[in-house]
Amino acid sequence: MTSPATPALPQLRAWQQQALARFMAERPTDFTAVATPGAGKTTFALTMSAMLLADRSVDRIIVVVPTEHLKVQWASAAARVGLSLDHEFTNSSAVNPAYDGIVVTYAQVGMHPFKHHAVASSKRTMVILDEIHHAGDAKSWGDGVREAYNDVVHRLALTGTPFRSDDSAIPFVRYDEDGEGHLVSRSDYTYGYSEALRDGVVRPVVFLAYSGQARWRDSAGDEYEARLGEPLNAEQTARAWKTALDPKGEWIPAVLTAAHTRLMQLRRNMPDAGGLVIASDTKTARAYAKILGELSSTPVAVVLSDEPGSSERIQAFSDSTDEWMVAVRMVSEGVDVPRLAVGVYATSASTALFFAQAIGRFVRSRMPGETASVFLPSVPVLLGLAENLEKQRDHVLGKPERPKEGWEDDELAAANREQNEPDEPGSYESLGAIAELDSLIYDGSTYGTGTLSGSEEEQEYLGLPGLLDADQVKALLRKRQEDQLDARDEQDKARREREAEEARRRAIEGKPATAGKVASEEIPQLRKELNTIVSVVAGRTGRPHGSVHTEVRQACGGPPTALCSAEQLRDRIAYLRTW
Repeated sequence: MTSPATPALPQLRAWQQQALARFMAERPTDFTAVATPGAGKTTFALTMSAMLLADRSVDRIIVVVPTEHLKVQWASAAARVGLSLDHEFTNSSAVNPAYDGIVVTYAQVGMHPFKHHAVASSKRTMVILDEIHHAGDAKSWGDGVREAYNDVVHRLALTGTPFRSDDSAIPFVRYDEDGEGHLVSRSDYTYGYSEALRDGVVRPVVFLAYSGQARWRDSAGDEYEARLGEPLNAEQTARAWKTALDPKGEWIPAVLTAAHTRLMQLRRNMPDAGGLVIASDTKTARAYAKILGELSSTPVAVVLSDEPGSSERIQAFSDSTDEWMVAVRMVSEGVDVPRLAVGVYATSASTALFFAQAIGRFVRSRMPGETASVFLPSVPVLLGLAENLEKQRDHVLGKPERPKEGWEDDELAAANREQNEPDEPGSYESLGAIAELDSLIYDGSTYGTGTLSGSEEEQEYLGLPGLLDADQVKALLRKRQEDQLDARDEQDKARREREAEEARRRAIEGKPATAGKVASEEIPQLRKELNTIVSVVAGRTGRPHGSVHTEVRQACGGPPTALCSAEQLRDRIAYLRTW
């Protein structure tokens, strides 16, 4: 056992010092600390452990984590503060007395809780429950954790996302009545993303949302077309989303190319900046890696679930200056690769928990001014999660069935399955999708695009400076939004003057009024203009894009946006300009 009398502890951030002081003042049995991903929960927990070992308050440390990879990561982090944790401990082995403790997974505990109870109760023990919300993932996990660690000196529960999508109570977390018949989780210390951003502990994140037309064919041979980002029904949303993520189409290669361009821009100031693509399944992950392999000047790492060697591949990527890694889910939580600065959210997973953990991979700050960029489909649920990234949530038990948005039903739930479960043979065929930058989201506000055209518009945003603090990012985006709206107004004024002059000329010549542009030219431009103004209104009012579209349609009448004529689109644009 190491347990030095005066351990060499790291210098703590202000929030870590405050949380530690709060715990040490009372030394409760249970203490729940909520801190945004990237804030330093591991350092906080290990510092507390070292102090308790040093003053003989405890004799053993047990860390419980969600995945095998995190066992290695925790053991490595412990070694840096002078603690030795055995990450190779199994349910069939004995505790090696040369170590200060062990690192195990929730699955290990769930399989043999009595074994772990014996280990924990044989000495004065402190248990660290990392990402404690996972203890509710399976009944055996939650029951196992309660059985194994109900008789220890201290339990420290850690999480960056203190909420779940169901009513499974999280073990050892306190729930209080909210006065309305519900139980709400309570933490002993909370350090949210907005506070961490203010303190420079995490990077500001700019979300780049890509829309575009998607086409597919159903089992009856009928072909459909829909645009990501516009109000769609559940089936259209799920199909358009899935079509966009199809590596055989045009959408994902275009988005990966844009993300690579952004990464190259960031590497001018952050030479080792890396990118991560989060994929839904193994097959698409490998296909995405192949596309990136043609863009990148370095090898593309592919990490698939908890397969053998995945931890080593993640660590090798972290230690290198390689450009890209593609992963299926496992890198969405707890994996520490501080140099990740560009992400592509290429998965249909849409729970708030998964999204927050995924974005947490990109927010760790290493030096002042670093920014992160995350590319994602322009789908209402993802846009909403991006807009609400800074809002703190708690876990609520006992609420009736959670309300669903218009797009969210069984079809979209199928698109969000965690396993790779393809549709029935012949039930769906992707016909391709094109990608188009739709909007940027930052600090809960949406900034529409659309003043420039084609690749010029995209390059304008991909060229955002790589070193900006949070206030500078906000000021720059607002300035560009104002410039775009001013330019749009000038363009509209010039167009109206040209049309009026043309009408006068034709009247003098005795010719009929011109029919103007053909629909195939005019309608796409008007749709884009409408979507830009909707983005602005949504950002100013805090309302979802779909809600704004719905109100405009109710006020102006007519079909869904995708079926509108040019005149109907102009009416909706005019209506929105009165807001």
